[in-house]
Amino acid sequence: MGELVERVDEQDEVLAVVERAEAIRRGWLHRVATIVCRDAQGRILVHRRPDAAALFPGQFNWMLGGAVNVAESYEDAAARELVEEVGVHARPRFLFKFLCQGVISPYWLAVHEAVITGPVRPDPSEVAWHDWLTEPELAAWARHREFVADAREALDRYQALPGRAVAR
Repeated sequence: MGELVERVDEQDEVLAVVERAEAIRRGWLHRVATIVCRDAQGRILVHRRPDAAALFPGQFNWMLGGAVNVAESYEDAAARELVEEVGVHARPRFLFKFLCQGVISPYWLAVHEAVITGPVRPDPSEVAWHDWLTEPELAAWARHREFVADAREALDRYQALPGRAVAR
């Protein structure tokens, strides 16, 4: 049996437990939690997916993350993904969520943020390359043709958050 997720509706209410592959194949809504990592200078961690990755191989992204497990909160999933992908233990802060139409399938995307003060230890099966970029540098990367398309929409929403100071 594959990875299990909760199939949800347009209000993000649970309908059933299904295999993630089936949710993607059938276009069923499910949940994804992501994390924006900032350093003490306000720069954002940007990474490239490995060429052998099943989803978005070789593409750049400004968020880490993955599917929310059954009975797991968005916040717990974000914290788990942060450990799994870059070896950092932190409690990411929830920022917003939205219904993302997705390149592969639709899903609820929750965006969190964490300030990382120590070293990151990327899992090579998740992260092939990484660097810390300023927001203007990130904006230029997002226009790159190899940038994950779903992440562009999340970046636009992130940059439009009211009261958010922009790091230069």
